[in-house]
Amino acid sequence: MSAAPPDTDSVVDRQQAIQAYRDNRARTLALFEMLAPDAYYDTPIPLRHPVVFYEGHIPAFAVNSFLKKGLGHPGLDSDLERLFARGIDPADQTAAGTSAIEQAAWPTRDEVRRYTARADDIILNALKSDTIESDRNAVLRRGQGVFTMLEHEVMHQETLLYMWHRFELERKQRPAGYELVGVNTSVPSTRKMVAIPAGRATLGTAVTDVVFGWDNEFPTHRVDVPRFAIDEHDVTNADFLAFVEAGGYDDAGLWTQPAWTRLAETGRRHPLFWESIDGDWHWRGMFDRVPLPLAWPVYVTHDEASAFARWKRLRLPTEAEFHRAAYGTSEGTERAYPWGDQAPDPTRGNFDFHRWDPVPVGSHPDGASAWGVHDLVGNGWEWTSTAFEGFPGFEIMASYPEYSADFFDGDHFVVKGASPATGRDLIRRSFRNWFRPSYPYMYATFRCARDVT
Repeated sequence: MSAAPPDTDSVVDRQQAIQAYRDNRARTLALFEMLAPDAYYDTPIPLRHPVVFYEGHIPAFAVNSFLKKGLGHPGLDSDLERLFARGIDPADQTAAGTSAIEQAAWPTRDEVRRYTARADDIILNALKSDTIESDRNAVLRRGQGVFTMLEHEVMHQETLLYMWHRFELERKQRPAGYELVGVNTSVPSTRKMVAIPAGRATLGTAVTDVVFGWDNEFPTHRVDVPRFAIDEHDVTNADFLAFVEAGGYDDAGLWTQPAWTRLAETGRRHPLFWESIDGDWHWRGMFDRVPLPLAWPVYVTHDEASAFARWKRLRLPTEAEFHRAAYGTSEGTERAYPWGDQAPDPTRGNFDFHRWDPVPVGSHPDGASAWGVHDLVGNGWEWTSTAFEGFPGFEIMASYPEYSADFFDGDHFVVKGASPATGRDLIRRSFRNWFRPSYPYMYATFRCARDVT
């Protein structure tokens, strides 16, 4: 590996990258320390790997995507780097490339942590003195490998919490200062929809307009959006409770045929985060069970959100409509964030790990959009009706070629915004997330929309 040239005209700030890497590793370690030791080989979410995989996957991904592809490093342990290579949900364990024999032979926690410590040392040294930004290969161009490594860990911190959420409370250590906010907050007696005038929405972005983006964020894609109306607030637990009590889970006419089939297979008749205890609804929080907080946004699947919208004779917004409601203005300009161009901070929304659970809708009025639509970033990802695919001109990224394209299958839907566990580095207008329509574990809510003539 060659010595680093001067950092003139660099996209990567070495010191910021080093600090971000250290901060990411510290937060990830704290998340793993939160679990009881006997949970290390458990699999709390079906079709996910056991916990041990993810402690190894994060550093192994950094080695594979940054050190090997970018810097030509030979790697640290080819067996572990192959075992820990891929952590997204496969259709089954065979598709994940992990056989039953391998499942029984996961490395010990000490082995994983020794590997992690070695990887950390090499990566930090590379960030300090190697050529980490160069046109000599696509992974180093504009520091793509560095940012891929950093943001990948931030994304996994959120998906780890989806897994942690499914562990029983006694298997997790409650952090100091933990509190639930607004459990007993009353909800507005009526819901309001906001009319959004016709205009143009800018989805995606140009490579030169951002420090970094994932491949599905490029190139810029502009859409003319007709006039429509959208909910001022996300659908709450109280709103969705009315759907449940009206028999929404028993009315096949509210569900698409595939969704109805999936619902029958699961047998669920309420959101996964709800639990019935002695005939009363409760919320399964990260560290506590509490009476259902009626003013919190409901967390549901795309199937459930779509059925609710049909029940209300409404629909889910498109990705372009979300952008128009979140970033558009009456002057015809577009903002960097719903609230303006100021950087994200805790006054703007419930994101960046400031809380472990939702808060009542509308709790962050300083984060409202120009149209007065609340919580478009934070408190829960927001389902759209748009199937996940690349924008015209999409190109696969060099550092993580399978990141997006493997999911352009018509069976994943775009979610926008952010959840309480979304890191601030991911809060940018062009960022896109996506899930299967029946995946119930993520922190995803929704709001309804309708056409306006």
